[in-house]
Amino acid sequence: MKLTDFKFETDDLNIPEEPLKKRDSAKLMVLNRDEKTIEHTTFSEIHKYVNKDDVMIYNNTKVFPARLNGKKEKTEADIEVFLLRELMPENMLWDVLVEPARKIRIGNKLYFGEEDDELMAEVVDNTTSRGRTIRFLYEGPNQELYNKLDKYGKMPLPPHIEREPVEEDKERYQTIFATERGAVAAPAAGMHFTPELVEKIEKKGVEFLSTTLHIGWGIFRNVEVEDLTKHRMDSDNYFISKETSDKINETLKKKKSRVIAIGSSSCRSIETSVMASGMSKPGTGWTDKFIYPPYDFKITEGLIINFHQPESTRLMLAAAFAGYDFMMEAYEEAKKNDYRMFDFGDAMLIL
Repeated sequence: MKLTDFKFETDDLNIPEEPLKKRDSAKLMVLNRDEKTIEHTTFSEIHKYVNKDDVMIYNNTKVFPARLNGKKEKTEADIEVFLLRELMPENMLWDVLVEPARKIRIGNKLYFGEEDDELMAEVVDNTTSRGRTIRFLYEGPNQELYNKLDKYGKMPLPPHIEREPVEEDKERYQTIFATERGAVAAPAAGMHFTPELVEKIEKKGVEFLSTTLHIGWGIFRNVEVEDLTKHRMDSDNYFISKETSDKINETLKKKKSRVIAIGSSSCRSIETSVMASGMSKPGTGWTDKFIYPPYDFKITEGLIINFHQPESTRLMLAAAFAGYDFMMEAYEEAKKNDYRMFDFGDAMLIL
């Protein structure tokens, strides 16, 4: 398939800047792959489409306030540092993007926060044109550093969101499953769940299992090659426990039970864990798994995913699971029915 196969116009789309106050009040489109049928409902009704002994895999990553506004030493020029990921916690080294890049060089010291509680970092390396490695010059424990970053940082909202982040986003731009700090983008599909909805689903005999994939900023990076086989995903750190892996394998052996991934990040995690036998293997590491049509899913038997941007890797993953033509039909149906699109938008359940 080619990149242009995933191109569509966005001018007339309903693209919200804010999440819904009631998370599970989003619209839900249900796609049946075997019968090629499409149903319209609300996310709060998703429990009607799952069965006893199904398992739902969620991503427990937590978005941290990754955008820091500060000053450059001597000139006191305004700068912005975007924390991409922690490289070496013991040395407080971070992979970051900086702005304005041309004025931030190796050896520069950067200052954040208030005068009486200042946080300082030093640029130690260049990685890309805008990329730098910085070391926070902080003598306390890492948790204290994280607390300061939480205090001074702003949430990294998706790039299509034009408004500035507000304090409420630190709670709103998270899933209820978020426990493991490390992402700069939230698992969008997971944001529709509420504790009450999870309880309702569990009462049907469905088990929720965790995986971790710290979603990086690369999730929003444009695919720049027409030939999709030449695209390389940025690597994301992931973890699958033995408990989750064992339960997945147990479910795969049952004829009527399904493994349902909540979002593309959960799907990438479990598909990364596949062994030659087709079973899941626990582990941790980095994954650059890029799923696009055609792809033979070994574990994922159901997928919950939002309606994502044209030419995005998340749209390609959804098309690989549903089938390209069926997915394009679903997007046309979403436009006709004024579905809310992208990260703060509505969702689909593909079975």
